[in-house]
Amino acid sequence: MARYIKLTDADNIVLAIDGLNPGDQAHAVAVGQRIPRGHKMAVAPIAKDAPIVKYGQVIGFAQDDIAAGAWVHEHNVYLHAFDRDYKFGTDAQATRYSAPDKRKTFQGYKRASGKFGTRNYIAVLTSVNCSATAARFIAGEINRSGMLDDYPNIDGVISLVHGTGCAIDTRGEAYDLLKRTQWGYATNPNIGGVLMVGLGCEAFQIPRWMQSYGVTEQTTFRTLTIQEVGGTRKTVEAGVQAIREMLSTVNGVTRTEAPASELMLALQCGGSDGYSGITANPALGVAVDLLVAEGGTAILSETPEIYGAEHLLMRRAESAAIGEKLAERIRWWEDYTARHNMEMNNNPSPGNKAGGLTTILEKSLGAAAKGGSTNLTGVFHYAEPVTANGLVFMDTPGYDPVSATGQVAGGANVLCFTTGRGSAFGCKPTPSIKIASNSLIYEKMMEDMDLNCGDVLDGATLQDKGEEIFRKILAVASGERTKSEELGYGDSEFVPWSVGATM
Repeated sequence: MARYIKLTDADNIVLAIDGLNPGDQAHAVAVGQRIPRGHKMAVAPIAKDAPIVKYGQVIGFAQDDIAAGAWVHEHNVYLHAFDRDYKFGTDAQATRYSAPDKRKTFQGYKRASGKFGTRNYIAVLTSVNCSATAARFIAGEINRSGMLDDYPNIDGVISLVHGTGCAIDTRGEAYDLLKRTQWGYATNPNIGGVLMVGLGCEAFQIPRWMQSYGVTEQTTFRTLTIQEVGGTRKTVEAGVQAIREMLSTVNGVTRTEAPASELMLALQCGGSDGYSGITANPALGVAVDLLVAEGGTAILSETPEIYGAEHLLMRRAESAAIGEKLAERIRWWEDYTARHNMEMNNNPSPGNKAGGLTTILEKSLGAAAKGGSTNLTGVFHYAEPVTANGLVFMDTPGYDPVSATGQVAGGANVLCFTTGRGSAFGCKPTPSIKIASNSLIYEKMMEDMDLNCGDVLDGATLQDKGEEIFRKILAVASGERTKSEELGYGDSEFVPWSVGATM
């Protein structure tokens, strides 16, 4: 029998679980043409310019009359602006917390700040792209030398380099974003020691950055500039020595029991497909609800990828101020894309479309499911320290490395990443748990995927999958290595958001 799913009574399409062929029956409608797996079929005639409805929400409009049984995709769907009802807090409910005697725990590294890390890295940060190579040389020299073998509590030395730091307005938004991002990584609880390497003449001056946060040199926080030390070779030697001197201190921290409330979970989806919004994303949403019930925090992000679902999040805002802050970020993105001759519907990507997603509204409604069902307790700017518990939103681009960089800078100490097309991703110093939306990609990329939610299509419940994800989060937070960690991903995925002009 043909397998399909109709998500709500209001929908005028069904999703093909497997490919549908002409002559098949789907929701008492004869299939009129081949419908690829993960794609949509009309189950009633849809008149030209009439809305196409999925999840009970508008995802686009019919470009021409669409017959029942026809394939519904970008060839016959378009998008235009329409009003969405912004009601703040109408669906907010009191959070149900787990009983104190049933609270979950994990094994983490307690920091002087009182926060708990899930990993214990030494990070080599850079003030500017001009010092990136020296930073890589320093980290590579340490990791190749074998000296870390004597320090089993250290997960490694990572070079987190970037492509900016100069030719920017030192009083502008680009500078502030980089400043927050660098500080967020330096103070992330998964980092036990920091070496900051600069060139010396760049716009992003290390002393000014340190002064902004009241930082001074100490055993586990050191700085070097290539011009002051006397060149690349001398900088590498000095950097290796600086890290050597902090090894025993960083290694001295051991794992201890911590409440699950100390977990800050970054939520990401990439390479999404037609299944993402009905398997992996809502299953992750169940895990988020479980974490929030423990008093923990989950960070939903990727503002262009909640566009079209933002009104649903606003209804869960704990206050009108939180809802209005999210609305303001949506307006900023509408203006930002217009200024750059783009439109919000430039997303989905070609891969998303091949997987069955037609418009940004459809993609967003599925992506927002990662946020579960609890209240929205805060909205934060990019790389801003997350200070609220519960489900929060951070304003980031939809591009996964940039978005995840902001979340980690905000304090995330573990990350879950859902994918339908097979994104390859890691996020040092924060471990990334990869969750497949369908069994085909899980089996094809088993060496990259940690969990499979494709069995939801075969009868597994979202509740069971969410509980499985939550157990995995606790295990990874306690030290279990993810597939991306085994593969060595994470150093190159540090990508701070660069906005404004490069001078």
